[in-house]
Amino acid sequence: MTEALHQTGLRASQLVAPPAQFFIPAAASLQERRPRTLKHGDTFAVFDHNGDVLSGPGSPEGLFHRDTRYLSHYYLTIGGERPMLLSSTLRDDNATLTCDLTNPDLNDETGRCLIAHDRIHMRRTRFLWQGTCYERLAVRNFDEVAHEVTLEIAFEADFADIFEVRGRVRARRGTSLLPEVDGSHVILSYRGLDHNPRSTALRFDPAPAQLEPGKAVYRLSLAPGETRSLFIEIGCDANGAEDPPSRLFFRSLRDARRALRRSSSRAATVQSSNEIFNETMRRSVSDLYMLMTDTEEGPYPYAGVPWFSTVFGRDALITAREMLWLDPAVARGVLLHLAANQATEFDPDTDAEPGKILHEARYGEMAETGEVPFRRYYGSVDSTPLFVMLAGAYFERTGNREVLETLWPHVRAALDWIETYGDRDGDGFVEYERRSDKGLANQGWKDSHDAVFHADGTLAKGPIALCEVQGYVYAARLAAAEIARELGHDGIAQEQARKASELKSRFDAAFWDDELGTYVLALDGDKRPCRVRSSNAGHLLWTGIVPEERAETVIHALMGPTSFCGWGVRTIAAGQARYNPMSYHNGSVWPHDNALIGAGLARYGFREQAARIFEGIFSAATYIDLRRLPELFCGFPRRETQGPTFYPVACTPQAWAAGAPLLLLQACLGLRFDAEARQVIFEQPILPGFLGEVVLRNLRLDGGSVDVALRRSGTHVVADVLRRDGPVRVIVTT
Repeated sequence: MTEALHQTGLRASQLVAPPAQFFIPAAASLQERRPRTLKHGDTFAVFDHNGDVLSGPGSPEGLFHRDTRYLSHYYLTIGGERPMLLSSTLRDDNATLTCDLTNPDLNDETGRCLIAHDRIHMRRTRFLWQGTCYERLAVRNFDEVAHEVTLEIAFEADFADIFEVRGRVRARRGTSLLPEVDGSHVILSYRGLDHNPRSTALRFDPAPAQLEPGKAVYRLSLAPGETRSLFIEIGCDANGAEDPPSRLFFRSLRDARRALRRSSSRAATVQSSNEIFNETMRRSVSDLYMLMTDTEEGPYPYAGVPWFSTVFGRDALITAREMLWLDPAVARGVLLHLAANQATEFDPDTDAEPGKILHEARYGEMAETGEVPFRRYYGSVDSTPLFVMLAGAYFERTGNREVLETLWPHVRAALDWIETYGDRDGDGFVEYERRSDKGLANQGWKDSHDAVFHADGTLAKGPIALCEVQGYVYAARLAAAEIARELGHDGIAQEQARKASELKSRFDAAFWDDELGTYVLALDGDKRPCRVRSSNAGHLLWTGIVPEERAETVIHALMGPTSFCGWGVRTIAAGQARYNPMSYHNGSVWPHDNALIGAGLARYGFREQAARIFEGIFSAATYIDLRRLPELFCGFPRRETQGPTFYPVACTPQAWAAGAPLLLLQACLGLRFDAEARQVIFEQPILPGFLGEVVLRNLRLDGGSVDVALRRSGTHVVADVLRRDGPVRVIVTT
């Protein structure tokens, strides 16, 4: 996906990652803990099922703000014991986390039972809003007698940089400052090596009976049936509010829910005849809007929690493309934000080159001091052509000429980058090789250190020309030609169309492999082909660079048993060198990868095969907690009556994984838009076997919107317009 991620048996304290790869240790599997995540803006939190934070080697738990952990330990006990879990769930819209707990048997020092189990109920309700975590802890006595109850909340703030949490060992750190304590609040502070102060402010309402720098103690007298509510507020670099947490809790909860409703109200909605599919879609859309962050230029989906909750170029460009039919405002926000951060100068330490589109932005101490190069990092070879592709797709979807004119100088700069810095040796292909040892060694979407290799397993040496990147460049040139034509630059339009045609022929000659029956993974620095069957070829179908006469052969390779495992297409086919179904990029299954492949299959008219991929991805979701698709899962063969094998440190939620069902649904329905003619078009639609009917509501075009129901009728799909607002037509082709 974004940065190399690998398993290791080492503890975090033993791990010294190679400086260019930024590994994430797998000392603890996220699947074991099934963490609960919340996010708002530049703040996210990862809790365990009880709502606690129990950090340790490999643990991502904590409250994070702008790439720093502001709360590293948060542990509730009752009578000195950890409460027992009853249930733990997120609201369907991800607005709040609710944990229901109860007491175990509580005994005195002699072993006499003071309070029998299941007498005291505790409900923790928690959410994030504007850099602050709000919690209400409601405690109720369900016993027939009164009880004296002692609750203790232990807390710490280590102010670890996100890269430290991920396993990076630092030679030195900043300075922890003396805590400030009064009767109802504690402030924990730290001054980093970047000289920036950071503070965590904990406020308690009502004031606890005892408050220390790392502990708050409540002693409650509860009559039978009585409920007491405690409010805790944890602010990241908070200035201090005048209103008590009890009042701010309800006001902030109202504002948080309103903001979520306001942002998601732009989107079309999906309802089907399959309730489990409806749950999956609701969770996907809710995750996408939870990951959305409002920038000055518009909404921007952060890549994923916990490791990638920040701006990533490639991830957001693909996520926006997956969401484009649902909510084109996201694509506008992504395009404008990336345009505002497009590189204008050459900087080898950050792989920046004029015209190049951002890979990653970070705000933590290690980025500010240069310990990691990601403050503004440009080390992705594909973000730039994907940017131009999305600009073209956005205009096709919306017809918004004003945005197109704003983007045009940035599109021109991106095309210049493709011609100059992108093509390292002037052979007409775009290659990558990091400019310094600070950067990522591999800079395509499969960016782990061993993701690009030859048939014998030998790692490829750069500059490396990935096959799918050439497809992206081809599609980018065609998109640029359409944009230029619309803006009256006919000469540029003709030039880009000609270069796209030339690239298509040259690419097929250099990358096609008859023996493999597909395109090679890449060309290395000596122009030797990496003769490996990979999922990358599916992206070529998505871009349209594959000649019609080769499409069926490529699809046969993708959908054969060595590549398609039943849950989806593997990143690397079984039997290839370095194949490992438990690896990050060499045999695993990625939902977003499969969504792009599905869109490519549909583009060439193979919708039944696209539906087969859709069924695999959806079936995997039915076995996953909260119906939430993770970043990836293992590529073991599908077994009857059993779910997929999970990858231990996969991010969840992950934006482009959450968007995968949206793009797969669009691919199966053949859904596209003609903004100029104000037409919603369903081209040879099919419904996968698990869907008998789908209703799409609020499909918007300038000047109107429609609700459309699509139903299976024999071997065909028929469409009914349920509502029409304005001059929008619905066209169904067979």
